[in-house]
Amino acid sequence: MNNSSSIFDKNALDYDGWYEKHFYAYHSELEAVRRFIPEHGLGLEIGTGTGRFSTPFNISLGVEPSKSMAVIAEKRGITVHNTVAEDLPFCKEHFDFILMITTLCFVDDPVRALLEAYRILSSNGQLIIGILDKNTELGKIYESKKSSNKFYSLSKLYSTSEVLSLLRDAGFRKIQTCQTIFSNPELMQTIDAVKDGYGKGLFVVINSYK
Repeated sequence: MNNSSSIFDKNALDYDGWYEKHFYAYHSELEAVRRFIPEHGLGLEIGTGTGRFSTPFNISLGVEPSKSMAVIAEKRGITVHNTVAEDLPFCKEHFDFILMITTLCFVDDPVRALLEAYRILSSNGQLIIGILDKNTELGKIYESKKSSNKFYSLSKLYSTSEVLSLLRDAGFRKIQTCQTIFSNPELMQTIDAVKDGYGKGLFVVINSYK
């Protein structure tokens, strides 16, 4: 997230506005994440951005390296630590669940980031990751146009299989997946269904346990 934070600093309002302009895609993503959110427990979002995922799930604590993004998140009631995923200022086994939504693709060292998440999760705590799956039909389009997108030009998109491998290597277990967004987000006129597994939907949510 170090290299890309300056882009988010300069374009924080544009980033936040995407969720208003793409209402159906955003709410499809929320429904997919909601499938794995626990009913109780202390949560943290790593890469909280402007708080678009923390707020709906009552997560009041976030990590965000972009100061401009953090300002917007703080206006939504989130306490934000201005740091990166690879260096978290929390003691071990502190959180019951962690969100990382479209964050891993901007992290400089994903292995270290996942190990840090593992460290601060309580026993049997959940890590819930949302990605844009580069191996899907829509994901391949995103990958091909990545260089012209001011946000994703510095990202490294992953396939679901790659993230599953990283999670297992970091020690996570009992992994579950679901998917949504099966049509172009620019053209969506309704909230998409959430389906088990992965391979078809652009947005994949991966739930795992410590």
